[in-house]
Amino acid sequence: MRSIIWFLLLFAVAVVAATTLGTNDGIVSIYWGEWRLDTSLNLFLLVLVGACFVLVSVIQALSSLTGLPQRAHEWRVARRDRTAQAALRDALAQYFGGRYSRAQTAAQKALAIQADTPDLAQDNEFTVLGHLLAAGSAHRLQDRSKRDEQLERALDLSRTSFAARSAEEGARLLAAEWALDDRDAERALELLAELPPGVARRTHALRLKLQATRLGRQPQEALKTARLLAKHQGFSKVAAQGLLRSLAAESIATAHDVDQLRRVWLQFDSADRRDPCVAAGAAQRAAALGAPEEGRAWLRPFWDRLGELSADDRAALSQGLVATVSGIGPDWLARLEAAAQAFPREPAIAHAVGTALAERRLWGKARLLLETAAEDAGLTITERRQACLTMARMAEEEGDHERAVACFEAAARLG
Repeated sequence: MRSIIWFLLLFAVAVVAATTLGTNDGIVSIYWGEWRLDTSLNLFLLVLVGACFVLVSVIQALSSLTGLPQRAHEWRVARRDRTAQAALRDALAQYFGGRYSRAQTAAQKALAIQADTPDLAQDNEFTVLGHLLAAGSAHRLQDRSKRDEQLERALDLSRTSFAARSAEEGARLLAAEWALDDRDAERALELLAELPPGVARRTHALRLKLQATRLGRQPQEALKTARLLAKHQGFSKVAAQGLLRSLAAESIATAHDVDQLRRVWLQFDSADRRDPCVAAGAAQRAAALGAPEEGRAWLRPFWDRLGELSADDRAALSQGLVATVSGIGPDWLARLEAAAQAFPREPAIAHAVGTALAERRLWGKARLLLETAAEDAGLTITERRQACLTMARMAEEEGDHERAVACFEAAARLG
């Protein structure tokens, strides 16, 4: 195809030359002193074109000759640049291969080549990457002083160079990760706080912040970070729910009085306050701090819509109600009876309703539900023992000592 195009172009040139030069009868006269030279216009044009071609060739030859030292210098710089790039790639390969001593040596070689070549010294991004590889290798080799030295050089250079600004983000993220490896949560949080807002919202940065806040025993901040990660789909739905509940439980456990517990509860996200397991944990903590009525207030909305919840959530709410049953009022009776009728086969509901009815001294209904709960292997041993002890106290109140002794023995057999 290419040869056909060349033939067509050649034919076009031949046609143009024949039509323009074939009938050209012009004459060019050149006067030089007493001399006169007459030549045809066609010959003059051909000589002019040839002279221009020769002149351009001579100029190019002189330029190539005078530029030879510069080209030789550029060739030497290019060769050193290729050598430095090869050393940096080798350092990267050795680092990923787990040969950290070789990676550190290769990174130092790349930096030395660049430092010895003034024309390459301005490539700040290359320098920052070399320092980061050397720092990462030193970290793996537990050489913290050399790691910090290389990291500081990389950060100083990235701050002063716009071209290496993107490498600064990676340097800070790596530094935060290394601080977590050193169990230094304060340093990790400090480095993460210095990130630009856009970088701080990236999934990797949020994961590092979550680890740092958990390591630094800041469950409330960890909970906020975990919720951001969940919104960014940093976890699966099941894993996110379990993590959020765990962090909420840690936050609740930090409360040492009712006022502090109330502040923790109000600081929760609305989605956390709508979680039955979180509410049950908060209610149990409130009961432990001597405020069962406040715990029941947090549980009441869930008991009004038990049918919308799963069996696990109902079991958690039942445990929360058992913990906060002290002083329960008559306003709970209707919802408790409705729950017992709606879920007659769930032992957790039977345990909670029976305990609440026993607190209200409705011993006949309470005994039937507690007996069901105590004999059901689906409950934990602790819950079954609680049911037995509640029945024992009821028997003592009624003066039935034989039944009380039998209930105590049943509780003891459960361990």
